[in-house]
Amino acid sequence: MNSSSSGDPHSGTDLAHDDLDDVPRRPRKGIYILPNLFTLAALFGGFYAIVMAMNGQFEQAAIGIFCAMVLDSLDGRVARMTNTQSAFGEQMDSLSDMVSFGAAPALIVYEWALKGLGKLGWIAAFVYCSGAALRLARFNTNISVVDKRFFQGLPSPAAAALVIGLIWVVTDIGESVQTLPWMIWLAFGFTLYAGLTMVTNIPFYSFKDVNFRKTVPFISIVAIALGIAVITIHPPIVLFAVFVVYGLSGYGVYVWKRMKGKPVSVISTSTDEPDEAGLHR
Repeated sequence: MNSSSSGDPHSGTDLAHDDLDDVPRRPRKGIYILPNLFTLAALFGGFYAIVMAMNGQFEQAAIGIFCAMVLDSLDGRVARMTNTQSAFGEQMDSLSDMVSFGAAPALIVYEWALKGLGKLGWIAAFVYCSGAALRLARFNTNISVVDKRFFQGLPSPAAAALVIGLIWVVTDIGESVQTLPWMIWLAFGFTLYAGLTMVTNIPFYSFKDVNFRKTVPFISIVAIALGIAVITIHPPIVLFAVFVVYGLSGYGVYVWKRMKGKPVSVISTSTDEPDEAGLHR
């Protein structure tokens, strides 16, 4: 009997593994730096806002959140325009949004006003934070079946703008919850409204059908220039007013569609996920 037949029965397997180890492996694909730089910058804006709120600088905290909003709106468009989309970038964007537009606004408004309400205050802050988490999770799971023209529920950056915009306006005019005690309840209402509206099925226009690569009429550029000019008049009030209108617009669209007898759901196709049937109504 030769040695090959009398040896260890696993010797052939070991040799095969040794041969595989000698084969050079292809290096793992890296990540695209450009869109993820915008995402990291947006994450920094949310972190910066939390730090500023902890130090009582609420106006700077509000500016940090609004800067994060601008950067968050750019990362996806940059990725699409440069063809650098990736699964890593999508996950990174969701985690950044949870910090900048979920945890950060909840903590900031709690420090600014809701702390004075005791349990009601932190419950309202938690409702907002959990609403943001649920909204982001639903967005990630429904992304392939939702009408791209509309968001399902208030998007988290707009919800953050409602809560933080109120703080920015009040601090900008030199007031506070100490000088305006009723402001505590207004902040409480805004926080609950934003948190609950994020998890509704109300349709909010997404602006995703706007194509920057196509030509537009000259009047469009004039309108953009006028819009920038109006914002510079008084950024806190103008931006807050814009997001208040947007935060109410979804309910207006819902009522208008109901009156016209049109479908109000933003789910464009059916799915085969009976366990998640509640998400697709």
